[in-house]
Amino acid sequence: MRQGMMIGMFFAAMFCLCDCGLFGKPRMLVRGHEFIVKERELDNFISAHVERIKPMSKAAALAYWQASITGRTEDYDKLKELDLAIRKVYSNAAEFAQLKEMRGAGQIKDPKLFRQLELLYYAYLSNQIEPELLERIVDLDTSISQRFHTYRGTIEGTTVTLNEINTILTTEKNSHKRELAWRASKQVGNEIVADMLRLVRLRNEAARKLGFDNFRTLRLTTAEQDPQELDRIFEELYELTNAPFARIKADLDRTLAAQYGTAPAELMPWHYHDPFFQRAPLVYGQGLDEFYKNADVRQLAEKFFAGIGLPVDDVLQRSDLYERKGKDQHAYSTDIDREGDVRILANLKNDQYWTETALHELGHAVYSKNHDRAEPYLLRDAAHAFCTEAVAMFFGRLSRNAYWMQEMLGLSEAQRVEIEKVSEKYSQLQQLIAARWDMVMYYFEKQLYTNPDQDLNTLWWDLVEKCQLLKRPPGPADAGWASKPHFTINPFYYHNYMLGELLASQWHHYIVHNVLGLSSDASVSYVGQKKVGDYFREKVFAPGAEYPWNEMIRRATGEPLTPKYFVEQFVR
Repeated sequence: MRQGMMIGMFFAAMFCLCDCGLFGKPRMLVRGHEFIVKERELDNFISAHVERIKPMSKAAALAYWQASITGRTEDYDKLKELDLAIRKVYSNAAEFAQLKEMRGAGQIKDPKLFRQLELLYYAYLSNQIEPELLERIVDLDTSISQRFHTYRGTIEGTTVTLNEINTILTTEKNSHKRELAWRASKQVGNEIVADMLRLVRLRNEAARKLGFDNFRTLRLTTAEQDPQELDRIFEELYELTNAPFARIKADLDRTLAAQYGTAPAELMPWHYHDPFFQRAPLVYGQGLDEFYKNADVRQLAEKFFAGIGLPVDDVLQRSDLYERKGKDQHAYSTDIDREGDVRILANLKNDQYWTETALHELGHAVYSKNHDRAEPYLLRDAAHAFCTEAVAMFFGRLSRNAYWMQEMLGLSEAQRVEIEKVSEKYSQLQQLIAARWDMVMYYFEKQLYTNPDQDLNTLWWDLVEKCQLLKRPPGPADAGWASKPHFTINPFYYHNYMLGELLASQWHHYIVHNVLGLSSDASVSYVGQKKVGDYFREKVFAPGAEYPWNEMIRRATGEPLTPKYFVEQFVR
């Protein structure tokens, strides 16, 4: 019998004493009995729900994995069927009404039971969609995802992969060739944009039938986030980063212009080493890639995580790590069953980008792997999506840390000093570039779902100019923005990356000063620091979703989420 029910029975016994005349308040018997009945009713509901949904969720996760690594139509068809079946479970109106009544009655006093009730309530709420509309949404979503994952752009008639495009954008000096590669990275957007906008309208239609003004409000509400609070955070970050970003962007432009033999004012989006200018071009001093070219990124990541007491050898054995035809060209981590089958998908190369990506995805993986399996199934998840992003970012940042590189790559003191000359600059550059990019995504998605019939192509470049200070290309604007997979696969998720960066800095500050007992982070690499793995396992991973996200953060760091440590670390 679970602990919460034992506590409930203890209080029931106390209420029986009341009825026997020891305290003279027999009405407490009725109230206590109601609590016990409601908690038992909820416990039974949860048990039946988990028994039904657990195998379905595992099958869907495996189907998504198979579709990602093969790109085959039959695998996407299977995924669509499983996704629809799961969403139909959560669309059950009678069960939602039962959860809603229990949530509003105030009779669930066991904290873990109530937390599971909250999570179920929001999961059901987001799926209270009529069957025909739900099926249309799932069909269209799956179709777009398959086309996106299997699409390959072309340069002058030659098919290219994203890895090949990224290589051109980071090494090619000829501006025309860079432009061709940049445009190839955007081609999929024009291919899928019409269907994507249909999907946006269907999502909005479903949200309005549930009483929300649009899908954005529904999505954020069911993710336990306040749209107005997010607006406030992004407005504050916009103001805080305006001057620092303009300063480093001007310096970056001078450096890039000199390399391409042009004037800073003539730089175009294809000059910035990344299709969306969401990553820092490695153009100062020595590039970091050369230090990784003879390293095995898989072995590097495996060695590091083992050294901090969070081994990932089992995760890597289940993973799919290298590129091939038909496979998803991006990267992700997945928890197949909440019972230990955690794996990552990647397309590894021996360079800084894929080292960061490997550390990032394995950060997600160790979060999932180290949930306490004695906890209820529904609580074996991250406290919030941005909390697992924060763990991933915490570890991904190390790929640019000079001391981490020295220890993990066996570099000399002289090499470390050379890296250190630019690593701090790169770190600040990366964080500010990422923050301004996150703003583009945040404000664009907000407008996209507010009015999908407006001129979105022009809106995109208006925001890019405002937030990223990039010059829009000549000619009519196209739908290259739609080549970002999050619009389809994971809408209204990008703000979680920004919140994750804030939390990663908060964790970094806390661990340096409170776990490692250091006065500063001057030479911190975390290599071999098992205290770090112990901290994350105990304070973050094991509790899973037992607490709402801000409560977990308060318990883990002594204060709620705050931007001050991110600002101290990167906004100067």
